[in-house]
Amino acid sequence: MIAEDFKELLSSLCGLNHHQRNVAKAALDRQTDLPEVIEVVETRFELKPACPHCAGILLSRYGFASGLQRYRCQSCRKTFNALTGSPLARLRHKPKWLGYLAALAESKTVRESAAEAGVHRNTSFRWRHRFLDGISLDRPGALEGITEADETYLLESDKGKRNLSRQPRKRGGSAQKRGISNELVCILVARDRSGHTLDFVTGNGQLTRTRLSEALKRLLATDALLVSDGNPTYSAFCRTEGISHEAVNLSQHQRVKGAYHIQNVNAYHSRFKLWLDHFHGVATDYLPHYLGWRRVFEQHHNPTPQWLLNAALGNFQQSTVT
Repeated sequence: MIAEDFKELLSSLCGLNHHQRNVAKAALDRQTDLPEVIEVVETRFELKPACPHCAGILLSRYGFASGLQRYRCQSCRKTFNALTGSPLARLRHKPKWLGYLAALAESKTVRESAAEAGVHRNTSFRWRHRFLDGISLDRPGALEGITEADETYLLESDKGKRNLSRQPRKRGGSAQKRGISNELVCILVARDRSGHTLDFVTGNGQLTRTRLSEALKRLLATDALLVSDGNPTYSAFCRTEGISHEAVNLSQHQRVKGAYHIQNVNAYHSRFKLWLDHFHGVATDYLPHYLGWRRVFEQHHNPTPQWLLNAALGNFQQSTVT
C-alpha cells in the first residue's frame, strides 16, 4: 500500500464505531507473518536445493509439516525441510520471527525483544543467539589495500554461569591487576579503506604473534599493506609473512604518518563499545555473536527483518539494503 492510501485509511478509522473497531482489531490479529517467513525460507532453499545430510541433489517432495515442504533424498533416503541443518532448525513460533528480528534490527535488549515479539525472555535469549549464529557468518573473504589493525580489550565476563573459577564481581566490576592481564579479553579488529571489517576474539591477555597469524594470515590480500600502532607484534608478524607494514607511533603522539593512520579502526572500537554498553554486560562466550551483530550495522544500513532472516539462513547474496 502506498503512503497516501495508508494515510487515507488511517483517517477513515476515526469514523468507526466501537463494534467496527473491535471487528477491525480482530481481523488484524488474525494476520500473521507466517506466509512471508515461509516464502523467505523456501526461496532460500530453492536457490541451491541439496540434501543437508549427504549433499545429494536428487530430491523428491515428501509432504508438508509446520507449513514447510518436506523432501526426501534419493541417495541417503533421509527426509528434511528447508531449515534442516541451518541455525534455525527446529525453532518454533515462525509467525513471530519477523517481529523478533525487527527488535534485533533496533538493538533491543532481551526483555524488550521478548515484549516486542510476545515470547518469554528465556526464549528471546535463545532466539537472539540462534539468529546471530548465522548472521555473524557474514564476513568479507579478504581485506585489500591499506588495512588498519588494532586490538582493544574488555573485562572477561562469566555472566550467566553458575560455577565460577573466581570470586564474583559486582555489576560492571574492574580488573584486579593493572595493565593488560589475563583478566582482559583481546578483540582484534582489521578494517580496510573500503569499510570491509574482520574481527576476532583472540583470547585472554596480550595479543601474540601466533594469535595474530592465526587470525589474519589467510585473510590479507597479496596487495594489502597493514597499518598498526607501534606494537612489535605486528611488525614481527609482517616480517615473517612477507606483508608490507607501516607503523604509527602513538606513544610519540604520531596520529598520522602520511596516508597511514589507524583512526578508522579506533573509531570502530569506540562505536562498538558504546553500542555494547546498551546491553549492560555481555558474556565473553557470546562476544563473537555481538561482534557479528555490530558488523551487520556497519556493512548494511537499516537491515530489514526479511534481510536478517535471509542472513540467518546463510543467504548473504541479497540486494543492498538502503
